[in-house]
Amino acid sequence: MAASVFLTVNGKQCEVEAAAGTPLLTILRNSLGLNGPKYGCGLGACGACTVLLDGKAARSCVVSVEAAGRCKNIVTLEGLSPDGSDLVQKAMVTAQAAQCGYCLNGMVMTLRAFLDAVPNPDEKALQEALRYNLCRCGTHVEIMRAARIAAGLEQEEER
Repeated sequence: MAASVFLTVNGKQCEVEAAAGTPLLTILRNSLGLNGPKYGCGLGACGACTVLLDGKAARSCVVSVEAAGRCKNIVTLEGLSPDGSDLVQKAMVTAQAAQCGYCLNGMVMTLRAFLDAVPNPDEKALQEALRYNLCRCGTHVEIMRAARIAAGLEQEEER
């Protein structure tokens, strides 16, 4: 049986109808038309569906819409920086970190939450932060370069 759930997504209040236990990812993509979070594994293992729940990275494929409704703000890639000015997003472009781009949502959102919590990480901390985000194309080298740029550990020079 469907029930109304109130969410604040990217700073906007919205009401959605959802059956109990519906994954937040389903609501974000199918009901709200947001394409940033991707369906990857459906088990919370790959990170493609990562969003920020009150500033913390969360796998939206395993978070129920009811649980998400208890959050003050849900941020998707679309709401992170609509003009592309976010430091992490810019670093991903500079480092040419996307091949197919499917994992990039999760990489950006995970890295954004991590850098908000740990503003001056070292290389090992960056690797650990992105450890559970999978890239099937093999662009981990470029993604890690972007992470170092965003963290201020490497220069932003174009290649």
